[in-house]
Amino acid sequence: MAYIPPHKRQSKDVIRASPIPDTLQPQFQGNLNLRASTSNKNKSGKIVYADHTIYKWIALGLDVDGQFPPYIHLEPISFEYIERKHGEKPLVLVNSIITEEGCKLERNCSKSPWEIIAENVHQELVSSFEILRKEIDDQGSEKVKPALVARLGKVLFRGNPYMRLQSVNKIQVEETILRQLNRSLSTNIPSSYMENIIDGVVPTIGVDFEEEKDVYIVKLSDNTRPDAPVLCKCIVLENKKLCLYKVELNQVRHLVIDVSCLDKNLDLRLMLCSRRILTDLTDYEMNSLRDLINSAVVDSDIKGGLRWPLRKAFSGGRYSVIGVWHTITKAYRSSSFRLKTRDGDGYNFMTGTGETTREIYLKLNRIVSEIQEPGSESDSISKMLEDSLMLIGDKLLC
Repeated sequence: MAYIPPHKRQSKDVIRASPIPDTLQPQFQGNLNLRASTSNKNKSGKIVYADHTIYKWIALGLDVDGQFPPYIHLEPISFEYIERKHGEKPLVLVNSIITEEGCKLERNCSKSPWEIIAENVHQELVSSFEILRKEIDDQGSEKVKPALVARLGKVLFRGNPYMRLQSVNKIQVEETILRQLNRSLSTNIPSSYMENIIDGVVPTIGVDFEEEKDVYIVKLSDNTRPDAPVLCKCIVLENKKLCLYKVELNQVRHLVIDVSCLDKNLDLRLMLCSRRILTDLTDYEMNSLRDLINSAVVDSDIKGGLRWPLRKAFSGGRYSVIGVWHTITKAYRSSSFRLKTRDGDGYNFMTGTGETTREIYLKLNRIVSEIQEPGSESDSISKMLEDSLMLIGDKLLC
């Protein structure tokens, strides 16, 4: 009998809309307050954090006393990928007011929400980048690429307090509960939202279509770098074989700012990260990687789109396949940023779970370039950050 990999599916999974409650209306009419929690603890062994990572959460849209309004609740939602992975439903912050007129509050804050956020995080951004710059200078021949990325999605909460409250449909938000919950960002968005961004928003924000890429990403464990998975980026040739064109280490996070936008349909993650492109691999290392890539079989009927014959998903006792992603990305460029839309289909060999995502994110290249310039002005960086956040908030989060 022919070998069938464990992630073989009888039918293709359909893309599921992200857990965005219909009642979460785009208002931003209320007074603004910020509350943050900071930690440099590594939240997951599968996500690589730098030694001095700042990890902050901000709630935007609190009442005049800095508390969550009574119409904001925590509610459990169905999210198959997380439920299979962690054995529990995640929680999401939901605005229970249906009509915009029902929740208008007098605005007595002179600053915009994005100006407040920019003031709160820009110094931490500059400080984190200075630490990253020193690390880049120490890398020698290995090329390190910094990036400031704004991701759209929904902040999800999960953890032990939820297990005690899972029978409750609506949970009144309390700071003590939120601080005990783990956080993650679901970046999967509905197809209708993607279409609205591409057809309605992109033509109005001064970006031009740049390129479309169809890429397979093979994630490998490397027993000489147990904390740094290796990513092999490949394209498919006409003979249906993979062609390896880039090898890099897994992304490292240096600053993560999660913003729960209580009056918007989506939340925001601002993240300073870096990738190390491996340019000085030995012949043995390159041959081992190519052996793995060349033995892959392109198969659109399985999650991730790739499979390996029996005993071929590892090489030389050093590398082994732990995950695959098939992504189709469209990029739009302006003088300040690149906006990307990405459809992804992946499979994690370690957990036996597959995931299909539809994402929109921005790479804020101009800010990164400005920070790297000698003698760059702090006020200039803060203003560029504010302008970028305002564009995101006004055009992309509604």
